[in-house]
Amino acid sequence: VADEIVRAYLPDCSDALKRLVEKGWIECVERDDVAPLIDMPTQDGPLTLTQEQRSSIERITASTNQFQVFLLDGITGSGKTEVYLQCINAALRAQRQILVLVPEIGLTPQLLQRFTARLGASIAVWHSGLSDSERLQTWLSVRDGSASVIIGTRSAVFLPLRRPGLIVIDEEHDASFKQQDGFRYSARDLAIMRARRWQIPVVLGSATPALETLANVERQRYVRLVLSQRAGGASLPKLHILDVRKQPMDHGLSHALRQRMGQHLQADGQVLLFLNRRGYAPTLLCHDCGWIADCARCDSHMTYHHSEHLLRCHHCGAQRRKDPVCPTCKSAELVSVGIGTERLERALQHHFPDTPLVRIDRDTTRRKGSLDVLLEKIHTGQPQILIGTQMLAKGHHFPNVTLVGIIDTDQGLYSADFRATERMAQQILQVSGRAGRAERPGEVFIQTHHPEHPLLHTLIARGYHAFALELLTERQQAGLPPYTSMALLRAESVHPTAALTFLQQLQQLLQQQHHVALQIYGPIPSPMEKRAGKIRAQLILIHPQRAGLQQALQQLLIHIDNDVAQRKVRWSVDVDPIDTY
Repeated sequence: VADEIVRAYLPDCSDALKRLVEKGWIECVERDDVAPLIDMPTQDGPLTLTQEQRSSIERITASTNQFQVFLLDGITGSGKTEVYLQCINAALRAQRQILVLVPEIGLTPQLLQRFTARLGASIAVWHSGLSDSERLQTWLSVRDGSASVIIGTRSAVFLPLRRPGLIVIDEEHDASFKQQDGFRYSARDLAIMRARRWQIPVVLGSATPALETLANVERQRYVRLVLSQRAGGASLPKLHILDVRKQPMDHGLSHALRQRMGQHLQADGQVLLFLNRRGYAPTLLCHDCGWIADCARCDSHMTYHHSEHLLRCHHCGAQRRKDPVCPTCKSAELVSVGIGTERLERALQHHFPDTPLVRIDRDTTRRKGSLDVLLEKIHTGQPQILIGTQMLAKGHHFPNVTLVGIIDTDQGLYSADFRATERMAQQILQVSGRAGRAERPGEVFIQTHHPEHPLLHTLIARGYHAFALELLTERQQAGLPPYTSMALLRAESVHPTAALTFLQQLQQLLQQQHHVALQIYGPIPSPMEKRAGKIRAQLILIHPQRAGLQQALQQLLIHIDNDVAQRKVRWSVDVDPIDTY
């Protein structure tokens, strides 16, 4: 004890500690003067923080016992988790509880392992993969205060913290924080509202912040803290646009990409290929008559899963055995059209037969603990090829990945959903951030049939914030969120016209109420009109002010409660929808 300075709060000290303070063996620091513990040890030795990290920690910890939203805007690999840990440690020393929200279950074990190694505190987890008894145990430990740090997915926002002190939302831009069926809510927005009531700070962490978050920074509602450098001296990967027009493609792989993969594997690097489409092929087609395997319950093609010889609908979950012949013309010429992660895996096994492959998607991680096993294989460090969907795109630290290949980015460039371009950019940069996170530099190849797209060039040449600024300008000119407030009214029914008729009545009611600034779009059939056997329609409401939108919705809800016709349909109101499907 004589060789160290022990920070302690005098009012909380035992008599023994007080005697040590009186003898001068322990330094006592007043509660208001306690600095962040920026020398917290790590397993790898002494910790060195950048000036940006230190500044961010000081700003956040200075807001104890007051509400403030901080955007921790850090490039991939810049040490955002380290900032979380330092701020959490400061809250723990004040004997407060900390809630950490993550978008995916897959990120929970990784954070849990790191937090356990660094924090001397009781840590609880909360996600849908827990059993009922495990969830009850976590809920009780949070309520009685015995759990000091809680790591969970979106539903953890409802946990009853006894001594709340800090909320951290990692990858705050992620769409997984929005509950899109049943009781619809945004865990990010609810967490901010709870923090306001508790009068505690909130940290929103992301390398690609949501446009709504950036707009709140612009309005000076949030404080932006920037981490512009990668930790440990690592550099950002170089991004290359790969024009695949008129190029021979082998199951989605261009010759140029395969060549670069071979070079990186020979140099003992790991290669990550990103394709956000699971299964073997998204379409099964008859080459003779043009028949397509469609879902009987949805307006969607069924995805072919080769290893199981099954056709699955990824919207309603329906599945059946693959047709041996075309049901229309009885031809055996059934062709798999398009590529998914399973087909990509088979192609790579042919081109790189001696290289281990790891595929991570919903099909390979269904069993409990299977994701941990696959991630452990990746962290062995041996040269290998990683294939994955968005499950691999965020939050993971793969120090041996030196090449990232993005197989198909064109869907996000041209879409009916006004948020599609924003999500495309976030996915590109998030998955690109898995490369070059250690001493070895990384590079990223983006395959596209639209290499001249202006937004894609802005993203590559000028970075995410220049890209986001252009999108915000477009949104403002078009009168779209975050510069307006939007609500999406959905209705569905087994009766062919019931949903559309129900929404038409709501539209007429809104027009009669003379909401001058309210814009009404529809009602129209949903982009996927038939889903899970129900016929769906939607009505979009946009208002310049949140209060005006809420007023219109309150009047609608009163009308719906008194309307007998609504009993024939299932309806929902989605405020701030993240998609229009």
